[in-house]
Amino acid sequence: MAGIKDVAELAGVSTATVSRALSGNGRVSDRARARVLQAAKELDFVVSSTASSLASGRHRNIGVVVPSVARWYYSQIVDSVAAALLKAGYDLTLYNLNEDAGYRDRVLSEFLLRQRCDGVIPVSLELSRDELGQLLAVGKPVVGIGGPLPGAETYSVNDHEIAELATEHLITLGHRRVAHIGGSEAFENDFRISGTRRHGYESAMAAAGLDILDSWRIDGDFTIQGGYAQAKQLLGYPRDTPTAVFCASDEMAIGTILAARELGLRVPEDISVIGIDGHELGEALGLTTVAQFPQQQGKRAVERLLQILQGTDEHRPEHHSARTALVIRSSTAAPKA
Repeated sequence: MAGIKDVAELAGVSTATVSRALSGNGRVSDRARARVLQAAKELDFVVSSTASSLASGRHRNIGVVVPSVARWYYSQIVDSVAAALLKAGYDLTLYNLNEDAGYRDRVLSEFLLRQRCDGVIPVSLELSRDELGQLLAVGKPVVGIGGPLPGAETYSVNDHEIAELATEHLITLGHRRVAHIGGSEAFENDFRISGTRRHGYESAMAAAGLDILDSWRIDGDFTIQGGYAQAKQLLGYPRDTPTAVFCASDEMAIGTILAARELGLRVPEDISVIGIDGHELGEALGLTTVAQFPQQQGKRAVERLLQILQGTDEHRPEHHSARTALVIRSSTAAPKA
């Protein structure tokens, strides 16, 4: 069986270079890494994960914590993080909290403190200073997605701004009767995304001097089914019907389009609909949206975490604004005269 010395001899490099190239720890030129990988392939050499972790103190495993993989945004993050880690030769340990507070406490105070994860990517989890501090204290760097975390590097969109942008798009088209389907208090646990997007909607309406009827502020659950059910109530009521609906997620916007069609309303002739996310189903339905590119957020978080772990860049506790874009499609248009 070939050993590390055999790989070094065939590649024409030192055993230290082979170790760095195969472990991902330390600097190695692209040319040397390519020679090492080719030599390892020819010799059928496989690195012992146990020996590697003992030598480096690392396990090449990243813990990812999400509220629920059943929701589109989180599933996109997990998909991109998994792909980026696989490409870098790292394993992923997924902690799916199922939005259960009890699971959250156990994961943060117990599971992640075990020595099997080199770093942590929390998604849409507002860690307290104590929760974050105990992870950093045992040498587990944290790169968060979904909101600022004091003491950690993070990536997220500005939910107030993108909600304002979505509402302003409808107002610019000429809509004066704009309703909002957002999230209930159940979705306010971390970073208050529902409330922040609702405030963005209210801010844009106030800036335009437009009134908001109480019946135009609807609580949903960020799902297609929830958006459909709430839109049926909103649009089926004959009085004070809005001419446009801003939904806090694309899934609820998709449900709104389906409900409108079932009620005999044309989109966008009778009702305009806009969402937030960039869901792939939105393109098929012509949904106007503010895309937030979760795949890019996940990939960037992995890149930064691995740079910190490999010592190629230092840990910087700062927040980065993630990319967003208004994508105008056929679900929004000027209201009928």
